[in-house]
Amino acid sequence: MKYIFVTGGVVSSLGKGLAAASLGTLLERRGLKVVLQKLDPYLNVDPGTMNPFQHGEVYVLADGAETDLDLGHYERFTNCVLTRSNNLTSGQVYETVLAKERRGDYLGKTVQVIPHVTDEIKNRIREVGKQSGGDILITEIGGTTGDIEGLPFLEAIRQFILEVGSDNAIIMHVTLVPFIKAAGELKTKPTQQSIAKLREIGIQPQVLICRTEMPLDQEVREKLSLFCNVPLNAVVEAGDVEHTIYEAPLNLRDEGLDATVCRLLRLDTPEPDLSDWKKFVQRVIAPKKRVRIAIVGKYIELQDAYKSIYESLTHAGASHDCGIDMVLVDAEDIEAEGADKYLRGVAGVLVPGGFGDRGVEGKIKATRYARESRTPFLGLCLGMQVATIEFARHVCGLAEADSTEFDPGTAHPVITILEDQKEVTDKGGSMRLGTWQTRLLEGSLAHHVYGRTEALERHRHRYEFNMAYRAAMEDKGFVISGTSPDGTLVELIELKNHPWFVACQFHPEFQSKPNAPHPLFRAFISAALANEE
Repeated sequence: MKYIFVTGGVVSSLGKGLAAASLGTLLERRGLKVVLQKLDPYLNVDPGTMNPFQHGEVYVLADGAETDLDLGHYERFTNCVLTRSNNLTSGQVYETVLAKERRGDYLGKTVQVIPHVTDEIKNRIREVGKQSGGDILITEIGGTTGDIEGLPFLEAIRQFILEVGSDNAIIMHVTLVPFIKAAGELKTKPTQQSIAKLREIGIQPQVLICRTEMPLDQEVREKLSLFCNVPLNAVVEAGDVEHTIYEAPLNLRDEGLDATVCRLLRLDTPEPDLSDWKKFVQRVIAPKKRVRIAIVGKYIELQDAYKSIYESLTHAGASHDCGIDMVLVDAEDIEAEGADKYLRGVAGVLVPGGFGDRGVEGKIKATRYARESRTPFLGLCLGMQVATIEFARHVCGLAEADSTEFDPGTAHPVITILEDQKEVTDKGGSMRLGTWQTRLLEGSLAHHVYGRTEALERHRHRYEFNMAYRAAMEDKGFVISGTSPDGTLVELIELKNHPWFVACQFHPEFQSKPNAPHPLFRAFISAALANEE
């Protein structure tokens, strides 16, 4: 197996994850089986309990692992199906090492960063490689070169490359080459310093991915090659994409990144076929039509909080040769000023998930607006729960209907905590997580959308529809169109007297891909287009 380690320097948020995912796309199109992995230096066991404002979206894998949002890029850009083994944090490493120490696994030895912590990191890299049965493992190291918490990971990589040999492992370093406007030139010194930091601990990158706002001229490339000890043809320009992140693989292909990597790793592969990818990108860049979709959330000001939802809308739009004009609406603004001001004129309303009661009344008002104005509506997770509350209050006459998450003493708990969650005190990894089967009601809109009677979808929640209210709500036109196989948990709801109103307890955005949009998103955009006509 071949290994590619992706490190980052100078500053964070350079796009290491996108660079890794884009390389994965190119290598897959060369006929190789690719798997990706993220090593995060923070001490949290996983991002499941972290605030979206600080960390962005929590991406849920099929096996229920709560992971970094970069794993979403990995699954969208490639065909790999990831598991909890593909995201490792310092918290997980130290938790494992300390558990072994308490059990006596180290036979009374002094437990140290080297070799015990670094060995645990190397073991996880090997484990993922063996489990995948792939040709190439691309491992991204989170954070920035020089961060103290990242040093054990870099040391583990140094040792790992020594063990597998330089023909089987390379380092791809993503670095900033800033343009100083006053001087009118690109500066290579930050990159030189970043590489120097890696060299101090015995690591020499073989490929440079240069993030830059301006094109790299030959002189700059030669300077980077000389002072960073990287071959000239391995100095790769990675400018900001003009329209969409899905241009990144095409841009890196133009720079010869995949050919360089194959040469360094002694891989003989055919040229990649990117025709379908190019067609998708062209539809995103120059669609024949456009549609306005409102996303009503509570983390709207943070771009990464709803990353998978935004990407899923893009995928669905492209499948209709349609561009998506996303109208981002803060639910608290609707609470204060009403839905009409923010939602009038949109072709569809989407209410995403979330936790806590902040902004919930705004989401309920947005849902009511979509129902009463007959605007296509898609609710996700909490979006299904607020749709239930709204219907109970304003159609069924249960004015005090609520979720016990927001009002534990509500007279009408139409949404209530799962029975097996009532005694849970630890929050991390304790929700209903991962892939669960949904049984679809024959003849329902959901059945029509999926084209089958069952579906496998990913979950992340603690609260559920209260079946005690099923009959009363169904009498008023509320349709439960998807349940767990035993019929005890509600997974999908829709409304009888509405052109297109669907809400689900799960997260379909975690299974959408550029050329395989999720059926719910695709059908939602189709309904929105019909609404505009």
